[in-house]
Amino acid sequence: MPIMQVYHVEDALDTATKEQLAQRLTDVLIAMEGGADTTGGRAFAWVLFTPIKSGDWFIGGRRDEQFVHPPGRFLVHVAIPEGYMNAQYKSEVHAKVNAAIVAVAGGHEAPNAGGSILVVIDEVTEGNWGAAGRTISLTAIAETVGLPKGGDRFEWIQSYFAAKRRQVEAFGYPADIGGLTPPSAANIAA
Repeated sequence: MPIMQVYHVEDALDTATKEQLAQRLTDVLIAMEGGADTTGGRAFAWVLFTPIKSGDWFIGGRRDEQFVHPPGRFLVHVAIPEGYMNAQYKSEVHAKVNAAIVAVAGGHEAPNAGGSILVVIDEVTEGNWGAAGRTISLTAIAETVGLPKGGDRFEWIQSYFAAKRRQVEAFGYPADIGGLTPPSAANIAA
C-alpha cells in the first residue's frame, strides 16, 4: 500500500508530463510491492502531485535557482507499511524515484542531475493503515497485492516483526499497543 506524494514547483509539470511520471512512479510502486502487478497491487499504488508556489520553496535560504540542480525542485514522500522494506529495498526506491523524475522531467545530461530531488520514505506503523472504514494489516495488504509468501522479501518481513514482538515482550508493553505488531508471525505466514 505505498503512496507517493510528489511536491513540485507550480507549473513545472504539465498534464502530459504528470501522466508519464505517474506511470513510471507506479512501476516503482509495483516493484516496491514485490513485483505484485495485480489488480490489488495497482489499486494500492497511489501517486499524488502537490504543486508549491515557486516563491514558497526555499533551498539554501533562497527562492532562486542558485542551489537547485536539474531537473528542478522535487520532494517525494513515500509512505510504506512498517517492516515492508529493508535498507537495500529503500536504497533501490531512492534510486528508482530519482531516475524516473530525471527521465521524465529532463536534465539527465547535467552534472549533479537529480541533486535537488529528495526522496523521504515514511514507514506507517502497523495498524495505522485503513480503508473502507477499517484497519488494514500488513498481512491483508500482502494478500491483496499478491506478495509471494515463499520469497526472501516475505521472510524478511516475518523476521522483522518477530524481532519487534520479542522487543515489545521483553520490555513489558501491554498486549494491545495500538497495532504496533501484527497478531503473530504465524498469521503473516498463513
